[in-house]
Amino acid sequence: MLEKEEYLAKGKRSIVYKGFFKGKEAVLKIANKNSPPGIMRNEANWMKRLEKHGISPKLYKAGEDYIICEFLKGKRIIDWISEHDQEEIKKILKKVLMQCRILDKLNVNKKELQRPVKHIIIGKTVRMIDFERCKETNNPKNVTQFCQFLISKSIKTLLESKKIIINKDELLPLLQKYKKEQTEKNFKKILKYILRQDTGL
Repeated sequence: MLEKEEYLAKGKRSIVYKGFFKGKEAVLKIANKNSPPGIMRNEANWMKRLEKHGISPKLYKAGEDYIICEFLKGKRIIDWISEHDQEEIKKILKKVLMQCRILDKLNVNKKELQRPVKHIIIGKTVRMIDFERCKETNNPKNVTQFCQFLISKSIKTLLESKKIIINKDELLPLLQKYKKEQTEKNFKKILKYILRQDTGL
């Protein structure tokens, strides 16, 4: 389905190839045989909605068991952070948190955001990938899950090395308040807390 197609990766639910689609760099994602039925169709539907908000790659084509979408040039979030300074990192964290907020307002759960080491790609823009597990819910957790990631062992030490200190005991009450009432006011308190934190303050 792609020109110059080459194997890229294999996940729990799909096999991914890279190539060209109508002259554009693209990704072909094919569902594994043991994947739940309709999983690629679900991902395609969410990508159509979320690309309008600048969150997902552009969807080029989709079938019952495959999708073809834009290939994102960039690095995974931890690799990107390790190569940049505090000011640049804070700008990216703000963009990711704003995307998480949009997802919450759309009542959709992304599900991987508690450990999104493979799911956030940073290049000229910030985009998320892998939406096959997305589902609509009255209790979305994207903002809270990403914040929990920021205070996890996966990234906490790296952020501290960049002089971004996020105190778990200070952040958790803000997350609990947002969880109870997902208002813009409560979200902005979280955003303000995370972006102001560094050892120079």
